[in-house]
Amino acid sequence: MPPKIYIASPLGFSEAGRFFYYQEFLPELRDIGCEIMDPWEHSPKDKIEELKNKENSLKVSVAKKTWQSINFEIGMNNVNFLNEADGLIAVLDGSDVDSGTAAEIGYFCGKHNNRRPILGYRGDFRLSPENIGGIINIQVEQFIYLTKGTIVASIKDLKQELKKRFSK
Repeated sequence: MPPKIYIASPLGFSEAGRFFYYQEFLPELRDIGCEIMDPWEHSPKDKIEELKNKENSLKVSVAKKTWQSINFEIGMNNVNFLNEADGLIAVLDGSDVDSGTAAEIGYFCGKHNNRRPILGYRGDFRLSPENIGGIINIQVEQFIYLTKGTIVASIKDLKQELKKRFSK
């Protein structure tokens, strides 16, 4: 069975991010031979769209409860994927690491006792650390390094790391 790699990423939230994610990022990673566990593909899109279309006609309390149910389903899907994954790729772009991505990094590091690698991808050239000694947030960076992972600045380097760590 091919190794399972979870993608922690905020790229699904914006139109530009989705374009890059589905047209460039994922296709490049899929040709490595790993099973890509993309939480965006497994979110309940039909339920989300249905609720967005009728949300204004619902009572606030009903809309809130429905969103809470969908949010729980999304969260549990992600937890199950993180539990199964052999490795994690974290997209670290932005002026600060996305809070959901940071949470997934921390959970994965702790869940697997630092024995499964986290690879960070930061194609963003803006500076984002607390001081000149870092690349990104100190704690997020530390979780990545605790797993013997690394942070790279290109998809090409990310693919090389995946091949080095997961090819048979």
